[in-house]
Amino acid sequence: MSAQPSSTDNRPERARERNSMVTNETTRPQIASARIVRYGDLRPCFNAFIDTRTPGSDKKENFTIIGPGVSENPAQHVHISEPHGFNIGGARQPPGCTNSQHSHETAEVFFVHSGQWRFDLGEHGEDASVELNPGDLISIPTGVFRGFTNIGTDTGFLWAVLGGDDPGRVLWAPKVFEMAKEYGLVLLDDGSLVDLASGDAIPPGKAPMPPTSRDQVAALSRFTPAELEACVARAGASGPKGAMGSLPGVADTVLIGSGRMNWHHGFKVSKLVIEPSGVVPSHEFTGADVWFVQSGTVEVSIAGESAKVGPGDTITFPANSPRALRNVGQARAELVCVRTDNRAAA
Repeated sequence: MSAQPSSTDNRPERARERNSMVTNETTRPQIASARIVRYGDLRPCFNAFIDTRTPGSDKKENFTIIGPGVSENPAQHVHISEPHGFNIGGARQPPGCTNSQHSHETAEVFFVHSGQWRFDLGEHGEDASVELNPGDLISIPTGVFRGFTNIGTDTGFLWAVLGGDDPGRVLWAPKVFEMAKEYGLVLLDDGSLVDLASGDAIPPGKAPMPPTSRDQVAALSRFTPAELEACVARAGASGPKGAMGSLPGVADTVLIGSGRMNWHHGFKVSKLVIEPSGVVPSHEFTGADVWFVQSGTVEVSIAGESAKVGPGDTITFPANSPRALRNVGQARAELVCVRTDNRAAA
């Protein structure tokens, strides 16, 4: 039986940073405990991927909020396992920490909750780069190497959406395998990690995953800076009006699923701004419906029960059930909404 690599990170310091961003006090109805994942309750994995010991990449925290994500550590905690048609995750990194170059089999979207970030495309991050700030969103298509670095001065958090109930496996750039080997980590062909540095051995019947070949690298897409910028929606940018945009005190902007980023993701993303005392009245939706609070204090009603949520919290509403939102704070509230998109892929 293979063991997972251990973490030597300073967890008390990270706990203090997490507590500094904990949302406002709220009641916790029974349904809220199953449908709301609060930022302060997020359980990170410090050794989710093959680059977990690589200097410069060894301080990152990975979160699987809804669905299994693409973690290579089977011990990764999944907050909500209910299939939604997409996965919700997160990455928290201190200044200077990098997520190594990799590619995905399904769509990958990041929304910047906090921090300043640079996204680099290409095998070595040399093809195109773009910098993002809080409130910005980026959608990185499948079949392209990408990596991201916290370039700010504070710890930052990215909220992420991956397409499909099973988003597949990560394809790492060849150099990532080389660096991992130096630190005793081996990725097996079943997608799990073995820690040779701790004295573990490759289990019988298992084999190391072959490093990414030059043919695999050549088959991936390469982006220009202009093409990468077309995958970004800046905070406050205009866009098509969503279904809730006609409500008084509510602005609903479609970010993915219409307008510029209309290619198939398997889900739609919109940005909702609710003014103080603004209300999204009770309504129903037939598919998966997940909300993330960027700022403000919102009371959510889930099948008749209410709870307050705040920055960094994630809420998933049951399909075909009444749900409503009300801004109960003194400032405008900003939220991101992800919903299933049943359109056929082009």
